[in-house]
Amino acid sequence: MDIDARIKRRQRRDAGPRLVQDYEALAPVTHLDEPSDRGPVLERLLDHLDPVFDGRLPPNAYVHGPCGAGKTAVVTALFGHLERLSTQTQSVIYTSTRAGSPTAPGFVYVDARETTSEFAFYHRVLDALVDDRVPEHGIGTEEIRERLRERVGRSRAGVVVGVDHVGAPDSTDADRLVELFAGLPSNASWLAVGRQPPAETALAEYTATTIRVAPYRRQVLVDVLMARASEGLAQQALTHELARRIAEWADGNAHDALAALFVATDRASRADRDRLAPEDVDAAIAEVPDPSVSLGRVLALPANKQRVLRELVDLDADHRASVTATTEAVSAAVDLSAGTVKRYLYELAESGVVERVQAEQRAGKGRPPSRVELRFPPTAFRRLYDLRGEP
Repeated sequence: MDIDARIKRRQRRDAGPRLVQDYEALAPVTHLDEPSDRGPVLERLLDHLDPVFDGRLPPNAYVHGPCGAGKTAVVTALFGHLERLSTQTQSVIYTSTRAGSPTAPGFVYVDARETTSEFAFYHRVLDALVDDRVPEHGIGTEEIRERLRERVGRSRAGVVVGVDHVGAPDSTDADRLVELFAGLPSNASWLAVGRQPPAETALAEYTATTIRVAPYRRQVLVDVLMARASEGLAQQALTHELARRIAEWADGNAHDALAALFVATDRASRADRDRLAPEDVDAAIAEVPDPSVSLGRVLALPANKQRVLRELVDLDADHRASVTATTEAVSAAVDLSAGTVKRYLYELAESGVVERVQAEQRAGKGRPPSRVELRFPPTAFRRLYDLRGEP
């Protein structure tokens, strides 16, 4: 661990018993530089990307698997390493069978949840390839695309663009991504990452390789939890027995397992305990919805929608009894009109981040009101939102 990480851990300590050393190390949205038990997937990805070690582009590929299987963790880690490699001045790549100094392709990671427009997509790719920041205003989409073609065209090796979370409700859909990929320079290839099986997405029609990422095995998930606890908690704060309890419940989904650990930790910390108790884990498991929306997806929402959700997680049951009551309570706490808040709530319900649950029919005329239920663990969102500050 480097000095910055050590300082960060001390800054994040609570004033009470030092149960929590670093909340970020426990967070489901934090991806480690070396993901656990993803070696076989990493090797398959490296097999696919092998041409880059000769300075050539690999063909397009599609990586798929269920929520919490570690797709984002392994792709971001690999692209991070390869991006650093490609930017090294006069880098030389050696293996047991080859030696030389080819110009390595550039590597760019794109989150499709955050680049939902044509401009945002090409801007993200170009901005990652140049030293100076690319302006976001006063420049059009066509100019961005022309600059991208010029920049990549000067590179003999081209660029590999990894696009994550394709097919997610709040991201660019597959058909639109095909059009965006077609607008990339001719010496560019892409690697798309999503949950849908290849037969259910148009992207697979344009790929030479599909790579499946299987869910975590139970014992490996226990190891993941214990490794995170060793980074973020005091010594012996999490027992193997409690880690097994979480892993058995999560059934291979690392996101939900880490969310439960995060919530249990927050509960134990607020109770001034120096280790997690069975009741903390049981309460945390009960808080994580089934199915649960990824916290990364919630934290990728526009700032105003996150502000609405931040107020929503603190409302009592009476204020969530109907959309009208929720709208009034939230709009009173934020500088947004009631109409805007209500529109956000409907949009969040349509995308599945929250759910409108119809109340039981009461005596009288008219439709019964619908209350707002969360599809993500509120404790985890609240803590992560507050730690990171208002987006």
